[in-house]
Amino acid sequence: MAFECQEIIGVSEKLKFGLENSCEEQFDSNRVNSEAEIEEVEISELILDSKTKTEKAVSSKPDLGFRSKKGILAAACSRKTSNDVFSNCRRSITDLPAALISEILDCLGPKDLGVISCVSTNLYRIASEHHVWKEFYCERWGLPSIPGPLESGLASEKSWKDLFVEREFRSRTFMGRYSIDVLYGHTEAVRTVFLLASAKLIFTSGYDSIVRVWDMEEGLALASSRPLGCTIRAVAADTKLLVVGGTDGFIHGWKAVEGLQHLFDVRAPQNQNTQFRLWEHEGPITSLALDLTRIYSGSWDMTVRLWDRITLKCLKVLRHSDWVWALVPHDTTVACSSGSDVYVWNTISGNLMTVICKAHVGNVCSLARSHTGNFLFTGGEDGAIHMFEILDNCIETNVLKVATWVPHSATVYSLAFEFPWLVSASSDGKLSLIDVRKLLRTGNGASRRRSAVKQLDCCSVEAPQRMLHGFGSDLFSVDIGADRIVCGGEEGVVRIWNFSQALEIERRVRALKGIRLENKMRRRKLQLEITSKGGRTDQCTVAAKNSSVNGDRSSVWYSKRGMSGKLKA
Repeated sequence: MAFECQEIIGVSEKLKFGLENSCEEQFDSNRVNSEAEIEEVEISELILDSKTKTEKAVSSKPDLGFRSKKGILAAACSRKTSNDVFSNCRRSITDLPAALISEILDCLGPKDLGVISCVSTNLYRIASEHHVWKEFYCERWGLPSIPGPLESGLASEKSWKDLFVEREFRSRTFMGRYSIDVLYGHTEAVRTVFLLASAKLIFTSGYDSIVRVWDMEEGLALASSRPLGCTIRAVAADTKLLVVGGTDGFIHGWKAVEGLQHLFDVRAPQNQNTQFRLWEHEGPITSLALDLTRIYSGSWDMTVRLWDRITLKCLKVLRHSDWVWALVPHDTTVACSSGSDVYVWNTISGNLMTVICKAHVGNVCSLARSHTGNFLFTGGEDGAIHMFEILDNCIETNVLKVATWVPHSATVYSLAFEFPWLVSASSDGKLSLIDVRKLLRTGNGASRRRSAVKQLDCCSVEAPQRMLHGFGSDLFSVDIGADRIVCGGEEGVVRIWNFSQALEIERRVRALKGIRLENKMRRRKLQLEITSKGGRTDQCTVAAKNSSVNGDRSSVWYSKRGMSGKLKA
C-alpha cells in the first residue's frame, strides 16, 4: 500500500509538471472570457465529484489520476489569475516612470516633499534630487551669494535640498540668544544703515554726511568717505555698485574696485573711473534701491526716477501727489509710498497698476517686500504695520489686506524682511520681530509658485513674536541678514544684534537630545532582553497573584468554586 501511494505520488508529480506547463501556454495564448467561464464550471464539477467519490478514491486509481490532473490544472490556473489580480491591486506610485513621479512631486510644497522622501528609498532619491528644491530656495531667499559650485555638479558640494534645510534651520535663530556689538564713529545721528550680507559689509551714514564702511564679523571700521555736505537719508549697495542720497538732491555713487577688500574706495578723492554723481531731483532724496539693470530713487519732489546702471541716464519719471517716503522694486514693478497712499507701478510701461488708498493714519514712512514680490509690508506714523498680498492676473491688479500688527507707539521709520522675519524700527526706541510663516500656505500645481495666504479677518491684529528694546532714543533705520540685525538712530551709534551664537546653542541642544534618545533606546533594548529571558517566571508569578485564594472574591473562578461547595452541602 505504501508503494502504491508512492507510485501515485510520483505519477501526480509528473502530471503536475506537465499540466503547469500547459497551463502557462494556455494563459500566454490570451484566451477569451468564455473559455475561462467553462474552466470555472469544470472546476466546480470537480469539487462536487471529489466530495461524492472520496470513498472510491483507492479502488479507482486511474480515475484519481485524471481527477488530480484536472484539480492541478484548476489550482494552477486559479493561482495565476489571483496573482495577477493581487499584482494589479498592489501597484503604487513607485511603479510609475521617474519622469511622471517628478511631475507629481513638482506640485508639492517643501514640507510634503520631505514627508514623501521618507516613504521608500526610491522616492527618497527622486525627492532629494528634485529640481524644485532650487525653486523653493530662490523663492524665499534668492540665489546664494556664490552659486558657482552648485552648478559644477561636484559630489562634495551641498545639494539644493541641503541648502534649503540648513537655511530653514537658521531662520529660527532669531528667537534665541544674542549678543550686541556697538560701533562708534559717527558724530551725529545715524539716519540709514545697509547690510550687504554677501560681502559681510555694513554701510552707514546720517547727519554727519559721512559714509562709513564696517566689517560685519569684526565690527571694525574699514573706510569712510569725505563729508558730502548734506544729510544722507538713503543708502543702497550690491557687489558692483554703492549709491547714497541726501538732502542736496544728488545721488553719489561708487563702482566696485577689483581686488579691494571692502569693494568700494569711498575715501579716495573724486575719480571719474570709480565715482559719479546724478542730479535731476528737485528735492531731498529719501529712498534708494538697486536691481540688475536700474537704480531707483525717490524724493520729496513727489517723483520716483528710474536710472540705467550702465549709461547713468534717467529712463522714466513716476509722478505722485505727495512726498515719496519709501520705495521697493521687484522684477518689473516698484511699490512707492506717497503721503498716506501706496502706489504700485509697472517699470517697463510706466503705467500705474494699483493704489492702496489711506493705508495708514498719517504718512506711510517705510516699505518692505517679499522676495517673490507677492507680499508688501507697510509701516506708518500710526505705529502700525500692515501686510498686503498683491494679486496680478494679467488683466487687473488687486490688493488683499492680510494682517495688521501694532507693535509700536510711535512712527515706524524702517522695515526689513528676510524670510520669514519682518523686523521694524520705530521712534519709540524698539525693534519688533514678526514671523510671517503662519500666515502663508503653499498652493498646488501652478499656483504653488505664487504664494498664498490664509484668509484672516482684516480687522484682526497679530502679535509680534519678539521685541528688542533698551534704546533711549529714536531708531531711524534697520536691516537684517546673515543672522544679524543692524540698526541706527538718534544716539549716533550703530548696534549689531548678533544671533550666530543662537545657532551654535541650538545645534548643541539637538546633539544632546540625540544622545539622550540613543541612551533611552539602549536602555529599553536591554530591558526587553532581560524580560524576554525571565518571561516564563514573570508569567507564573502574575498567574499566581491573580489566582490567589485571598484575592478578589468577585472573580469568576472563586464564585464557581463557592457555588459547587454549596451544592455539595
